[in-house]
Amino acid sequence: MRDAFRSATSGELAGALLDARDYTLTLFGCLAIAGYGEADRMPLLDGINPPLWELGHIAWFAERHVLRKAGGGRQASLLHSGDAWFDAAVVPRAARRALPLPKAGALKTYCHEVLDRVLDQLSREDGGDAALYPYRLALAHEDRRGEALACAMQALGVALPPGLSGRSVLRPWAQGEIRFSGGGFSMGSPPGSGFAFDNEQPAHPCRVAPFVMDSTLVSHAQFAEFIDDGGYRRAALWSRAGREWLVEGRREAPSGWRREESAWHCQRFGRTILPAPHEPARHISLYEAQAWCAWAGRRLPSEEEWEFAALSAHPALRWGDLWEWTCSPFAPYPGAVPGGWRDGSAYRIGTHQAVRGASFATRERMRSLTTRHSCLPGRNNMFIGFRTCAL
Repeated sequence: MRDAFRSATSGELAGALLDARDYTLTLFGCLAIAGYGEADRMPLLDGINPPLWELGHIAWFAERHVLRKAGGGRQASLLHSGDAWFDAAVVPRAARRALPLPKAGALKTYCHEVLDRVLDQLSREDGGDAALYPYRLALAHEDRRGEALACAMQALGVALPPGLSGRSVLRPWAQGEIRFSGGGFSMGSPPGSGFAFDNEQPAHPCRVAPFVMDSTLVSHAQFAEFIDDGGYRRAALWSRAGREWLVEGRREAPSGWRREESAWHCQRFGRTILPAPHEPARHISLYEAQAWCAWAGRRLPSEEEWEFAALSAHPALRWGDLWEWTCSPFAPYPGAVPGGWRDGSAYRIGTHQAVRGASFATRERMRSLTTRHSCLPGRNNMFIGFRTCAL
């Protein structure tokens, strides 16, 4: 059920936390079998953490926000050096591969101990939104990190488990344009809806002018046409930052794309496939999306337009296959108050771009029209694509 974690009861949260942990351990197990179970064996990849660090970070986050902050008990981590290893706000991403982390078995023991204590504490809560907030936060965080582990599997060429591999094949969707008349709406997570991330609040009145937007994302065939028309060699199509990104990475196509037998194939979890022509193009950076728009005479939607369109429930509009770039820099809503999860949004303001929607790897309970994600413009190893608007 979409958005279910926001208003989950104590009993529902307990089941969801167990489910999330099973999912985490399943994905970690796939990565460990493939040889990435130790941090120092992990190559340095943009935006991708060592799986072993992710495992410890997930448990540490739940311990920090549920057992230590909300529980009001112990101040130190159950794991020696846990704060020094797993606090994402303190430990730079590039340094995580060199940390002297415990072996996987010891971290799994830590994970089980934290979860057991979280569930025990949860069983004694009164069930109000304020009391359940840290548990919903811990669940949302683990689900997000689970998607990050799936991104790592794609980047490293590791096969997905059967339950997720089926969802990774995206169904083609009828392409077309939808005309929206514009108008006023309430943007953000509405009051009384249970849990909300700080970057979704407060809900506030917003107006958008009339606009025309694609019913679905730019397809594999549409993006391949851009490449074949010399899109990566035409400097005028790219922003200055985009040109620097191209030169730095010697890029000639999106991440994982390869020209074979006169067609563009893609790497998907260790396999080379030829996507269906109308399947959404994935692993596209903001720079690539902007260049495609310049080539096609289109533009990216703003966050406001994206949410207005999604809330319209237009029968032709499809979202949720891939995360979607917008033209909006990531910024707080008017009157926003920073929450307790610094790594969730605050440090990204001014450097990241707003991303909306969900992907095939997003757990169903996390799919929401008000959820905001954010990415650096050059990030292309997420499950991310883009749709466009008429100029």
